[in-house]
Formats: sequence, structure tokens, C-alpha cells
Amino acid sequence: MMILHHYFDQSTGPFLNLSDLSPEDAALVLEQIRQLQKGFASKRSPDYLETRRSLELKARELFIRKGGTPVRHQPHYMTVGSCPWLLDWYPNGKELQIAINAFDPATLSFTYGDLFPTMRYADGKPYRGEVYTANEIVGIILEFGLPQEWNASGQHGPERYIEVQVWDDKPLKRYITEMNPTLAQSAPPQA
Repeated sequence: MMILHHYFDQSTGPFLNLSDLSPEDAALVLEQIRQLQKGFASKRSPDYLETRRSLELKARELFIRKGGTPVRHQPHYMTVGSCPWLLDWYPNGKELQIAINAFDPATLSFTYGDLFPTMRYADGKPYRGEVYTANEIVGIILEFGLPQEWNASGQHGPERYIEVQVWDDKPLKRYITEMNPTLAQSAPPQA
């Protein structure tokens, strides 16, 4: 059974998302993160939020064309399998594991690598610019393997994991509440 992993900072809890905020509020949160030099997100480029929203929209549209039925307008993010170096993205990184059968497959899309390089690199690799369904990603893994196994250090390109875009809050709400009940309603999203 496939296990999906989510990485987050303990101070904010899981599945809090900059994309859920207005562009103005997201920019303020990202600026606060930059000023505090809080993990990987503090190093993001000035056009990060605009690029992120554009790529999320593109992924959503591609997923719908393949029969996906996203509930959310922007996804939450997970990985297929463990990718421990993502813990270093956060000052106090934590990992959450959820079996794929907890989700409706019609609300999960996948990219071979992080959404940013997958959609932006033009190096001729067959998985560039592609979004996969739950059924399709199995064949892609059989063909190319898990990036964290053949490219753990990133020396062979930007693919370090298979990203899962989760397009429904319903299977995640209990994790937000159980893992951080007081912050689930008041914490600023993570980048």
C-alpha cells in the first residue's frame, strides 16, 4: 500500500497553506517568514506566490482534463514515500504519514518531482509538464523509480520526490485538529 507523507513545522501544525490566504495576506506571512529566516521558505524568490498560484491553477486544469474532481481550488502537498531531507525545510520539522486509501483517488494528482520544476523545466524528460492520476503514477514509478532513491542529494536534477497534490480537505481535517487543536484555527499558514 502506498503511504503519503506530509512535512510541516511543529509550531504551526500540518496542512496550513499559504494558497488559502488572499494574495495580500500570503505576501505578509511570507515576508514574516523571510524576516525570521524561518527555514527553506525564507529563501523563496519575490515572485514565488504569483508563480505558485499560476502553477497550482495549471495543475488543477490538467487534473480535471484527466477526469480528476478537485474540491479545493489550491492543493495541499504530500509526497509518495518518505523524503527525510524535507524535514530540514522547517525549523522544527515533523512528518505525518497517511495511507493512500484514506483519500478519494479522484482528489489526488501527482507530479514526478516538485510542482515547480516539473512544470517549469524544459529538459525533454517525459514527465515534465505532466500531472498524473493515482492509477497513472503507479506506472510512472515502475518506469522511473522513486526520485528519493536515485536522486536523494539532488545531484541528478530537480526530482527529489513524487509530489501529491491533495485537492480535498475532508480526509485531512482530523490530522489538523488532533495534531494542533489550538493552532488549527489561528496559526498562520506555512509556505
